[in-house]
Amino acid sequence: MSRRWILLGLVFLAIIINYIDRGNLSIAAPSIMRDFHLGPAAMGVVLSAFFWTYALFQIPAGALVDRFGIRWVYAGAFVVWSVASAAIALSSGPGGIIGLRLILGLAEAAAPLASLSFIRSNFSGKDQGLPTAIYIGGQNIGPALGVLVGAILLHDYGWRSMFALTGLVALVWVPFWLIAAPSGRQSPAPQAEKLAENPPPPRRWTRGVVLADRTFWAMAFSILLSSYYWYFVLTWVPAYLMLSRGFSTLAMGHVLSTALFTMAAVTIFAGAIADRLASRIGVFQARLWFGVLGYAGTASILLLLVTNRSWVLPILTFSLCSTGIGNSNYWTITQHVSPKHLVGRAVGFLNTVSVIAGAAAPLVTGFLLGPHKHFGPAIVVAGVCAFLAAVCLLAAGTRGLARMKALLEGEVPADAWR
Repeated sequence: MSRRWILLGLVFLAIIINYIDRGNLSIAAPSIMRDFHLGPAAMGVVLSAFFWTYALFQIPAGALVDRFGIRWVYAGAFVVWSVASAAIALSSGPGGIIGLRLILGLAEAAAPLASLSFIRSNFSGKDQGLPTAIYIGGQNIGPALGVLVGAILLHDYGWRSMFALTGLVALVWVPFWLIAAPSGRQSPAPQAEKLAENPPPPRRWTRGVVLADRTFWAMAFSILLSSYYWYFVLTWVPAYLMLSRGFSTLAMGHVLSTALFTMAAVTIFAGAIADRLASRIGVFQARLWFGVLGYAGTASILLLLVTNRSWVLPILTFSLCSTGIGNSNYWTITQHVSPKHLVGRAVGFLNTVSVIAGAAAPLVTGFLLGPHKHFGPAIVVAGVCAFLAAVCLLAAGTRGLARMKALLEGEVPADAWR
C-alpha cells in the first residue's frame, strides 16, 4: 500500500474522531437540559457556540495549512480539540460548556482544510472522488460511532464520563500521525498532478473577479443551504428522536447510527462510481449531476412530517445517504476548481460559509421548537434548504465551473471571465 493511502487512512480516522467530539453535545443535550434547567432556545445557543469559532478560524486555518503543511498543524489542532472536548466533563454550568466548545471549534477548524488539501495534493482530478468520498464517509461514521457509543456511555455512566472518555482516548492517534505524515508542505504524491511551474499569484482572489461571478455565489449558496440540513441533523435530530418520536436513549443511538453507517457506505460506493464516470464524460459533468441528485434526494426528510414512527429509520437513511452523495461530489468539485497552492484558503472560505449554516441551524431550530418542542417547522426548513441546495448547484453549471478553474489557474485572462 502506498504512503498516500496510509495517510488517507489516518485522515479518515481523524475526521471520525473530529465528528465524534463535535457531536457528543447533541447526544447529551436532553440530559444537560435537565441537569442545568435549560429550555430549547438556551440549548440552541450552547449547541451553536462551537460554530462561532469554527467559522471564524476557517480562513486563518487554511492559510496555516497552505503555509506550513499538514503535519504539525493537524497534530497540534488534534491535541487541543481532544483536551477541550474531554474537559467538558468538568463543566459546572452552560457557561463552561460554551467556553470549551469555543476552543473546540477553533481547533477543529484545521481538520477539513488539512484533509482536503492532502487529497488535492495527492490525487488527480479524475481520481479525487473516491478519496473525497472516504473523507466524507469519515464525517458520517464519526457521528454514527459517536451516537452509538455515546448513547451507551450516556446510559451507563452519564454525560460527564462520556465526554472524558471519548476526548482522552482519541489522543492515541497523534503519535501515529507524526510518524507517518511528511514534514514538508505537501505529502509525496507519485501519481498526483504536478504543480504548475508558474502558479497564479493569490492576488487574483482580491481583484473581485471570482467574487463577482454568479457561479461562485451559486456554489456558496449551495453549501450554505445543504450545510443547514446537515447541522440540523447533527445537533437536533438525536433530541427529535427522543423528545418527539419517543425513542429511548439506546434506541435513538441504534436508529441514528444505522442511518449514518449506511450513509458512509453508500457515499464511498458512489464516490468510486463517480470516479469511473468522470473518466468517461468529464470531471465536472459527473460530479455536478451526482451532487444535484444527491441534494434533491436529501429533501426526502420532509416525509417525516406525514409518516409514523416505523418509517423514521428508512426515511432518515435515504435522506442522509443522499446528502452524503451530494456533499462528497460538492467538495470534489471544489478541490478540482482550486489550484493546489490555494486549496486551503479556497476550502476555508467555502467551509466558512458552510459553518455559518452550522451556527444558524441549532439557534433557528431551538427558536422554532418553542416551549412545546414541536419539530414540524424545523423539519420543513431543513428539507426546503436541501432542495434549494440542489437548485443552486445546478445553476453553477459545468461551463461556469470550467471557466472558474481556468481563471484561477491563469489559463485565461480576467477579462475573459465576463
